[in-house]
Amino acid sequence: MTVRLRSDEGRISVFLAIALLGVLVVIGLSADGAGRLRAAQHADHIAGEAARAGGQAIVLPQAVTGGEKTLDPDRAVAAAQQYLDAAGAAGTVRVEDEVTLVVTVTATSDTLMLGLIGIDRVTVTGSATAHLVTG
Repeated sequence: MTVRLRSDEGRISVFLAIALLGVLVVIGLSADGAGRLRAAQHADHIAGEAARAGGQAIVLPQAVTGGEKTLDPDRAVAAAQQYLDAAGAAGTVRVEDEVTLVVTVTATSDTLMLGLIGIDRVTVTGSATAHLVTG
């Protein structure tokens, strides 16, 4: 008669299943975080280029005659908004003073892992300021 001791078969499989689930969650959250960072960088880039485009809209007659260089508020906002429209980005443009233009862009990123808990998309904002150098 052989006495059989308690078998440990199958226990490592349960551990591996739980560990694998944890690894997949970490990978998914890392992918979601990377997507958010990419969206933020994209929003900053678009805002910077729109601010650059708007910052070139100066009051020409005054600048050409050697006067003070200032932004033409209507043309600056229109140029920056035109860039945002061409890039397909949503954002706001405002002229703070005669030499400063501020652009804020909103972008979204779809999620992978966070979608399991109801967060299908994250929204980020990027901003840039164009300051006209007058001296």
